Amino acid sequence: MTKRYGMIGAGMMGHEHIRNVALLEGAEVVAVADPDLGMCRSAQDLAGNGCEAYLTHQEMLARADLDAVLIVAPNHLHYPILMDVLETDLPVLCEKPLGITVDECGVIAAKAEARAAPFWVAMEYRYMPPVQRLLAELEAGKAGPVQMLSIREHRFPFLQKIGDWNRFNDKTGGTLVEKCCHFFDLMRLILKSEPVRVYASGNMDVNHKDEVYDGRMPDILDNAYVIVDFANGTRAMLDLCMFAEGSYWQEVISATGTHARIDARVPGPARFNADGMERPSQIVISDRHSKQVIKEDIEVDEAILRAGDHHGSTFFQHQRFLELITNGGEVEVSARDGLISVAVGAAAEESVRSGQAVRLPDFGEEN
Repeated sequence: MTKRYGMIGAGMMGHEHIRNVALLEGAEVVAVADPDLGMCRSAQDLAGNGCEAYLTHQEMLARADLDAVLIVAPNHLHYPILMDVLETDLPVLCEKPLGITVDECGVIAAKAEARAAPFWVAMEYRYMPPVQRLLAELEAGKAGPVQMLSIREHRFPFLQKIGDWNRFNDKTGGTLVEKCCHFFDLMRLILKSEPVRVYASGNMDVNHKDEVYDGRMPDILDNAYVIVDFANGTRAMLDLCMFAEGSYWQEVISATGTHARIDARVPGPARFNADGMERPSQIVISDRHSKQVIKEDIEVDEAILRAGDHHGSTFFQHQRFLELITNGGEVEVSARDGLISVAVGAAAEESVRSGQAVRLPDFGEEN
């Protein structure tokens, strides 16, 4: 039986979710809610099949025929929306970041964990095919125990969004929350430990300096280095640059262990490439003892790549979420995962402001 999704938020990322759900068998978006009438109508038309549009999420939630809710609204709206959605018994897939402050995320996580229905935080980068391959190689012991992890993202600037909400820390939580919670989530997943200390240096050096919105200038970072120490003695580094549109690889994730280094290389979206063509991702295994380097291209169906800007990950994440709500199982990205990823990002933002390392609280064991 087809699962009927209601989606809250009809902007650029909402459209990506609709295109990816359309590629699934057994799911459809039947309702969208967004206060921007133009975007709401556009999402409604894209979903097709009689999808209904609402200007408030409360109106949409009053429907009795929804099987799940997708939350794809701007970051600062997650908390008030979730306070209503979490009063229902519907499964939820909520885009990252979970909220824009640690306090918000703590309240959301407590409410989510008290419900019987699944609550899944949309950390798409986990589901990129090269990242999945990296995780599989690490699980097989190919690198040996991982001691160091490096994540580089060199990409295009933040895109224009409705209301320009993504230009301001008070709407996003800051670049290291908004953009980078994905990477702090990957660090925990790969290193299998919890973060304990964060040091970061960053600035807004190139982008947005000549922009003014209602008399306000943007205050978000466009580049940073972030070092994260973990409880098991491992460490990770993020190298972020958002004025590097010409980079062949948008993301490079390098896990170095006692036996080998394994790199997952991910190209940026085709629409930002000079030739407009899709590129394969790549896995590279550099063996420490033999000195041999093995490179393998990872092909992804072009229909899946064209459905979004995240190298197919939104589709593969939706596959797993649909499997969960159809056949049962365990949530793969919990509210606690969302909370900790935001906590690392918020600590990194604080470290940039203060110039000091920031210690993280003990978040305890997952229930």
